Amino acid sequence: MKSTWAVLVAALAITGCKKTPPQESDDSGKADPARIAKAMTKADEDAAKEKARWTPEITAAAVAVRDQEGKDTPTALAAIMASPHRMPGNKDRDSARHPIETLTFFGLMPNQTVVEVGSGGGWYTELLAPFLADHGKLISVGPDSKLPANDMSTVSGHAIDLMLAKSPEVFGKVTRVGITSPDALNFGAENSADLVVVFREMHNWQRRGELAKYLAAIHSVLKPGGTFGLVAHRAKDGTKGEDTAETGYLAQQWVIDHVTAAGFDLVDKSEINANPKDTKDYKDGVWTLPPNYASGKDKDKDKYTAIGESDRMTLKFKKK
Repeated sequence: MKSTWAVLVAALAITGCKKTPPQESDDSGKADPARIAKAMTKADEDAAKEKARWTPEITAAAVAVRDQEGKDTPTALAAIMASPHRMPGNKDRDSARHPIETLTFFGLMPNQTVVEVGSGGGWYTELLAPFLADHGKLISVGPDSKLPANDMSTVSGHAIDLMLAKSPEVFGKVTRVGITSPDALNFGAENSADLVVVFREMHNWQRRGELAKYLAAIHSVLKPGGTFGLVAHRAKDGTKGEDTAETGYLAQQWVIDHVTAAGFDLVDKSEINANPKDTKDYKDGVWTLPPNYASGKDKDKDKYTAIGESDRMTLKFKKK
């Protein structure tokens, strides 16, 4: 079964992994009402299937990994990753996204307040929610489901709401923050979060001219000395985000320069999510690569499968 979230990621470009198809949406995010209605119906149908998959046995397994005690972060995350509560197909991405190594690099601890900006299809949410449920707090940030019905982001917000609603045992303590406008970003109380994480989303902020606003909101919600953990598709050295964001890529030094200018210090950088096979020169941008195959799954699929997911920077900053 292909989950609601995978369908939406592939079709609507709402998670930072896929660009909105230009024939469906202009820069304002408005789209054909018929397409939005179809996407809403599909989200509801797939959510119902996913809810039906959630048997008492899956609930019990999820509760077991939620209530782990005395485990270090890598061990606890490994158990969560192996749990059947994860949506079908999500485990297929583990080898490319290295969640244990990435979250450990960011310093994730079970008693932290963590803000996930751009929750998208919930790939990381289903790992973070049980990990933080007993002793910490997870804030899931994404589009508001109550946005105007002609805005494609409404579908994304609706999908996030459906995912969080399917299991009170796992997601019941997650705080949902809906984004209604880039001019009114508020991810939580000022100086309240230990860690903010952003996965493959920053290029969208740059594309929409909202990068400075998002960085300011992240800076505001973090405690002094709090950590900002970032994973982004990495463009070729020496390029500028103003030129590359439409392809999904941003140069690492360009990102560092913009984040540090927003009041952060660079603590460390890692090659955990690097992929030297990524040539970064595709007609359809980063979305040419798996899991999206934007050029068509029958066109050079073997070639792009062999390359794998994109080359990514993994950066750790702290709030000054």
